[in-house]
Amino acid sequence: MAEKLKITKENTIVANNNKANFQYFILDKYKTGLVLTGTEVKSVRSGGKVNLGEAYCFFRKNELWIKNMHIAPYAHGSYNNHEPRRERKLLLTKRELKRLLVKIKERGLTIIPLEMYISERGFIKLDIGLAKGKKSFDKRDTIQQRDQKRDLDRLRKHYK
Repeated sequence: MAEKLKITKENTIVANNNKANFQYFILDKYKTGLVLTGTEVKSVRSGGKVNLGEAYCFFRKNELWIKNMHIAPYAHGSYNNHEPRRERKLLLTKRELKRLLVKIKERGLTIIPLEMYISERGFIKLDIGLAKGKKSFDKRDTIQQRDQKRDLDRLRKHYK
């Protein structure tokens, strides 16, 4: 008897914030939804030209917003194409919003975007992280550890 193949969709990563792990200690991660317009969704799905490098999150009237996230205009969009760097609302539960708001006010932490992806159900999601900024000596340690790891990988590859 023939077995049915299970086809599972995986999350398709659209954009990554590579600077985040270098400039910040990530203390906590959250998965959020985004409020996007039609041309933004089409642009993300077709081209995937999204830049999270300079983006950050902030609270306005107990709602979480993201600023400076660049989504390229849709190539086939008309006069009602979106503005690339507009502020976009993030969707979290009330409990998560309250928890984030308290942590930001207490400890002086920040919220940064880490990764944007298309979920297995087809929704565009954003991973955000509660982060604490690194000092310059912490960044030097990160560079040193990365170099050591690269050297070890080279040696392992050479002696196999």
